[in-house]
Amino acid sequence: MKNLWAPWRMDYIKEEKTEECVFCTAPDKDLQDSLVIFEGALSIVLLNKYPYNNAHLLISPKRHKAELEDLNVEESLDLQRLLRHSVMVLKKTITPDGINIGLNLGVAAGAGIADHLHWHIVPRWEGDTNFMTTVGDLGVIPEHILKTQEMLRPYFENIG
Repeated sequence: MKNLWAPWRMDYIKEEKTEECVFCTAPDKDLQDSLVIFEGALSIVLLNKYPYNNAHLLISPKRHKAELEDLNVEESLDLQRLLRHSVMVLKKTITPDGINIGLNLGVAAGAGIADHLHWHIVPRWEGDTNFMTTVGDLGVIPEHILKTQEMLRPYFENIG
């Protein structure tokens, strides 16, 4: 019998659940705890702590807003700039075959954190859905999330 090793899942299982917004509190936490890759004046980019795939990024405005229409023009432009930059970085560093970008507005649309807008950027590879996800309801992430954070952060240092 072979074992699937995913040590970061135990932290999630044992973690005390809080009402705090992960997007609002991320900039105040230690880099490893927050998984922040970039923090600008208006927006942040961080790794999804419970990803669908390796290098699954989240981009959000720093202000706690649930609706697109609540963003000002500067925030909207900054978020689009970071979406574009993030896609370029992922293409350069991990060379995915494709990328899913999604924004879920409201719980009915699938938002796990409905009170704070955030976009998912999920790298995809041909064949990344296999028997583990289909039969076992289990995903396999090939790289530890902290190693991914360490690899991606330098590509966000000079975007201002």
